[in-house]
Amino acid sequence: MKDKVTSILQILQLAERLKFELRHSYLSSGRQESVAEHTWRMSLMAVLIEPLLKTKIDTARTLKMIIVHDLVEAEARDVSALDVLRNPALRVEKEARERKAIENIRKTLKETNGQEIYDLFQEFEAKETYEAKVANALDKLEVQLQHNHAAMDTWEEIEYDMTYMMDKHVLFDETLMELKNQIEEEAERKMQHAGVDVGEVRRRVGRGPAQL
Repeated sequence: MKDKVTSILQILQLAERLKFELRHSYLSSGRQESVAEHTWRMSLMAVLIEPLLKTKIDTARTLKMIIVHDLVEAEARDVSALDVLRNPALRVEKEARERKAIENIRKTLKETNGQEIYDLFQEFEAKETYEAKVANALDKLEVQLQHNHAAMDTWEEIEYDMTYMMDKHVLFDETLMELKNQIEEEAERKMQHAGVDVGEVRRRVGRGPAQL
């Protein structure tokens, strides 16, 4: 028992890094968001949206998946999706570091639930189960929601286009589609208020006229 608890404390010490591992996103207060903060709100989104989903989910498993999906970044560090878009080779490096990190976590927790955490991480990455699809959708939606809350001068121009790249993640569920639509509409209002030519952005990404 003593060794098992010690291994849990080792992972908790590792996880503490997520409180200061910063993401690309900014908060409405003006500071950068931590990985831990992103994960926390994803978890809250799952709790709040769960009653409206068309298919009943295993809520406990979904929350576990959300909580552990970015745990690897405590060791592997966060890599911005924007950086990957600019340099696709970073994806290979990112995935290699994350594979090593999740293996280390599984090894550290081998006498407790290391295999379960490993399996949950792999399930999230595969995006095949309904719970994994929900978790993945919330991951993408929370990012855009946070952009909406941040000052416009923290947005990069490519993020105007990325506002319209969430459809493929939510098509499987009408509730998530509605959540996406409202987050997207909020982003459009924010861009318009800032003087961004939303019509041009929509044409650039192959979308029709704004419905505001």
